Amino acid sequence: MRTTKSLMRKSHFLGTKIRNLRKRNHLTMEDLSARCVRVDPESAPSVSYLSMIERGKRVPSAGMLAVIAAVFQKEVDWFLDDVPEDQAITPEKGRRGGINGMALEPSFLFSKDILQIAIPEMLSQTGITGRQFAHLLIRAHQEHHQNHFPDLERAAEEVGHKRLPLALEDILDIAKGMGLKVKWVDRTPQDVTDEMGGTSTQLVTSFFEPPSTIYINKQLKNNPTRLKYDLSVHIGHCVLHNKDGLKSVLTTGRSQVSTEVDNTTPQSSTVNAQDILHAWRDFESSFFAGALLCPKVPFRQLLDRHGYEINVHNQVDVSASVAMRRMTVVSPYPHWHYFDAYAPGKLKAVYRGNGIPLPWGNMRLVQDPCQHWAVFRKINEASTNSSAQLSILNVDGEPRIYCCESVKVKDMASQNHVLCAGIDLNPAIEAQGEDPLEIASELQQACVTHGGEAPIPQPIKKKLMSVAKILNINWVERGIDTQARLICSRGAVCPRMPSCYEAGKSQCD
Repeated sequence: MRTTKSLMRKSHFLGTKIRNLRKRNHLTMEDLSARCVRVDPESAPSVSYLSMIERGKRVPSAGMLAVIAAVFQKEVDWFLDDVPEDQAITPEKGRRGGINGMALEPSFLFSKDILQIAIPEMLSQTGITGRQFAHLLIRAHQEHHQNHFPDLERAAEEVGHKRLPLALEDILDIAKGMGLKVKWVDRTPQDVTDEMGGTSTQLVTSFFEPPSTIYINKQLKNNPTRLKYDLSVHIGHCVLHNKDGLKSVLTTGRSQVSTEVDNTTPQSSTVNAQDILHAWRDFESSFFAGALLCPKVPFRQLLDRHGYEINVHNQVDVSASVAMRRMTVVSPYPHWHYFDAYAPGKLKAVYRGNGIPLPWGNMRLVQDPCQHWAVFRKINEASTNSSAQLSILNVDGEPRIYCCESVKVKDMASQNHVLCAGIDLNPAIEAQGEDPLEIASELQQACVTHGGEAPIPQPIKKKLMSVAKILNINWVERGIDTQARLICSRGAVCPRMPSCYEAGKSQCD
């Protein structure tokens, strides 16, 4: 066993290594201390002691260092050599998520004036409504900022005081304290036609009418989880938008959440200020509701204690959808995606902070969707249990490794849909000093050789398991325990041999 005197000589390098590892894995000191407590509460460092260790002011005991090493899946001796790390403290931001940006030439064609003239015509010719285009703009903004909206978080925390969980009575008290009245109405599910011409069922769950009345569908009396969410959205609308006269309508089903002055008004194919304003307020109010029901710090701590299992939503009495969307916000790891998908290919909600391509095109029919995406397979399965999948997908000409957890649920209009939360593993692999491209390429080749999916080779499995334990996401471990699966952005670039699509006809079903 090494003596304290020996550790003292190495305290500077040791503290720097711990700090670099912590920051490379996007952990705060509070996160690392909490992780250490779960490994060994007796030997875990406090936040203040950890700070002194990182600054070289204190030396951890052998037991404490063993706990820190276990969190980062390192050997103790790695911390004790005299070799400083080559790379500095803060990891690079890396690739931004969401819709790819690129320099376009000639640039004068993309000037503000020309775009303002061209965009309405483009929307008209493609059949995209102004509201749909507004949602694309907002999603691009959300993904570019990787779901960080501190002003909305603070607004929700001021109202909810970071309480977790909030009971229905708590939400009603908040509404009452704001001078809001709740009235009950009878509404039944209605058939609606979506933008692709398909018919689906939609249910109006609630709506807000100025100056202070929230009308709730009586069907929500049997669904307190949805009732809490609807009330929270309307509270958010009142807090953020000062009850300014918009009639806010919430629905469940395949359509997007809407804010309509008059539901019978046809949506325009041109872009106007009201479209953008309504869509943005939809987003803000929905984000507020999630932050109110699952405040960032306590929900992050809860997820951390339970390894990001989807079923934690039962502990705080929110829907799986709210819990999974909030995972992408509160997790210290930024490279997430989230899909809420209805058959045959309707994405009701999309978030791609890790830049993963879309499995379908939402505003046009896709003739060759890849059937091997987890969200697609889950739609066609009878099981309602959650399931994990490790996938290899070519992005910008290079293979990347993704892992996700999917679950099939039923909305209040009795329609099945699939919720899917996932992460890009490449940045996490790189943070541990491994070569993600080399690992992804080897996995991809193994899958091609075996017809599209294959067991993960043991050396790679060991590396990925180490990454999963550092991330502390249980379903990543479950995904690694299954076979790796090739997926593609479209059948035209199917990497399987033979291809799933031959002569334009799917062979995947």
